[in-house]
Amino acid sequence: MTITPEVPAPASAAALSFRTVDLRGRDLTLAGLRAAVPRAQHQTVADAEQKVLDIIGAVRTRGFAALNELALKFDGVQQEHPRVPAEALANALVELDPAVRSALEESISRARRFADGQRPRNIDVELGDGALVSQNWVPVARVGLYVPGGLAVYPSSVIMNVVPALAAGVESIALASPPQKDFNGLPHPTILAAAALLGIDEVYAIGGAQAIAAFAYGVEATDAGPALEPVDVVTGPGNIFVATAKRLVKGVVGIDSEAGTTEIAILADSSAQPALVAADLISQAEHDPQAASVLITDSEDLAAAVRVELERQSAGTKHSARVREALAGPQSGVVLVEDVEQGIAACDAYAAEHLEIMTADAPAVAARIRNAGAIFVGDYSPVSLGDYCAGSNHVLPTSGTAAFSSGLNVTTFLRAIQVVNYSKAALQEVSGHIVSLSGAEDLPAHGEAVTARFQQDS
Repeated sequence: MTITPEVPAPASAAALSFRTVDLRGRDLTLAGLRAAVPRAQHQTVADAEQKVLDIIGAVRTRGFAALNELALKFDGVQQEHPRVPAEALANALVELDPAVRSALEESISRARRFADGQRPRNIDVELGDGALVSQNWVPVARVGLYVPGGLAVYPSSVIMNVVPALAAGVESIALASPPQKDFNGLPHPTILAAAALLGIDEVYAIGGAQAIAAFAYGVEATDAGPALEPVDVVTGPGNIFVATAKRLVKGVVGIDSEAGTTEIAILADSSAQPALVAADLISQAEHDPQAASVLITDSEDLAAAVRVELERQSAGTKHSARVREALAGPQSGVVLVEDVEQGIAACDAYAAEHLEIMTADAPAVAARIRNAGAIFVGDYSPVSLGDYCAGSNHVLPTSGTAAFSSGLNVTTFLRAIQVVNYSKAALQEVSGHIVSLSGAEDLPAHGEAVTARFQQDS
């Protein structure tokens, strides 16, 4: 495999390590492009798998006792039962900052309008007289929604998980978020307030892989509190352990995707504004030291100007150390391409969770992208808009999985059920074909099940 050449950063930006990968003059296959673009080199699912298997096994066999032990081990919280009391939800909403409440309400309103428009329609197809095949979209009965804790607070993720489930018509919704030592073992009060705003009253102070296990398999009631009933679908982002747990329970329950640490790619040409490009790269680097921030451009001048802006802006932002660590990681950097055409190919190979297009004729360029969780077009559609108030969903596939999976949406919580309704005459019309095909497959009883319906007529 060809090793991607590393280009040293300019001396003026030496204080901030933000590497460059140069793809110019190279005719790379899709596999070559995927190997060349920056990727995180952190703990893999295989590394986490045994730890997660142990957690799942403990929750399945020892229920709430195991959950209490894990809360103490990982969160430093002593629990008797993880169910959040109704009064805690009500109090969190009463005490919520009015400005934050207003912002959450606006985000909910926009997300609802978009989600309501996503629901697919039922269809009936008449294939002949008396031959009707239908497809009906039916919501799952119960879902478990995970909202991470950690370095930041994510009430917006409450909205992104709950709103499409409600729009789909799900009747039973449970939400889990890690217990917080600073809040008497409950999830962060802003998360509780967001749940209360949306009418979700089944909330649990459970974090990590153990939350996914509890949702997938359920937990029996104890003297300390009621059962946690198993769900049909688990959604929500999280760290490598949450992603691994979702992979391991897939098949027991449905999942949205194995969403991991956030990432942004920006396809930009010489027309882009360096200060805006840098601001958007920093906005995602702020999430986590492992966050990925990638600039794909055919302009060396833009790349140099963005480096200067990254140095300036990252020094002044609140989480400067976290941002600079993320920008310096192997998952971040500049990808220099020959032209926008090669830039589009690099974007499709990278399959970013968030992809911004800052080029001339950005809408036309965006329309050519095949692989991305969400695409943000032009100077006034930053990822931050999608994180909070665009109306779109910010629970999106990461680590290249956008090449084959979608972001969270209404259909995540729906199943397409096919209904077949044939009359006697309609079945008789195709009976000969069924007999022929069943014979060809050496499954003659299939054909006999059809001919049996007409023997009384002969």
